Amino acid sequence: MSLSHMEDMPLSHSSPQGTPRTSWKQWFLYSTIVPLLLLCSFSTLILTFLPLKTASEPCIAKFGPFPLKWQMTCPKLPCVNKTADEKLEILQNGLYLIYGQVAPNTTYKEPAPFEVRLCKNEDIIQALTNNSKIQNVGGTYEFHAGDILELIYNSDHQVLKNNTYWGILLLANPQYNS
Repeated sequence: MSLSHMEDMPLSHSSPQGTPRTSWKQWFLYSTIVPLLLLCSFSTLILTFLPLKTASEPCIAKFGPFPLKWQMTCPKLPCVNKTADEKLEILQNGLYLIYGQVAPNTTYKEPAPFEVRLCKNEDIIQALTNNSKIQNVGGTYEFHAGDILELIYNSDHQVLKNNTYWGILLLANPQYNS
C-alpha cells in the first residue's frame, strides 16, 4: 500500500475562497461574553420578580485574614452576631452574599484529606477539596434569623490563615405580603 497520495494533502482544511475565518479572539469573546450576558439577564429577571427590599443599612462582617477575628460594620443594627471563632448567627431574614478565599497549605502532608466546608446549621452548603490552589468560597443565599454559619477545616494546619478569609453582606430583606 502506498502513502504517496497523502504527501499532497494539505495539513489543514481550507475554507472556500472569500470565507472569513473566526479568530481565537472572536471565539474567546463569544465564549465569555454571551454566557455572562445570559447570566446577568437571568439574575435581573429573578430579582425583578422576587419581593425583596434592598437593605437600608450596610451590614457586613468579615473574618480574617489577620487579625483572625470578626470585623463588623453597623453596630447599631447588626444583621449577624459572632457566636464563636469563625461562627456567625444570622439575626435578620434576608438575602446574603458570602464571599471569601481559602488558601491551602501545600506543605501539609498529614493523612486527613483536604476539605473546607461552609455550613449552615451543620448542613454543608459548599465544600472545597482542591488543595493545589487558592479557591473562592461563597455565593448568594437566603438565610433566616437563628441560622448558624461556619467555615470548617478538617485540620487547622491545612489552610494558610494569613491568606484565608470569609465574610458576609446583607443584600436585601424579603417583603412578604400577607
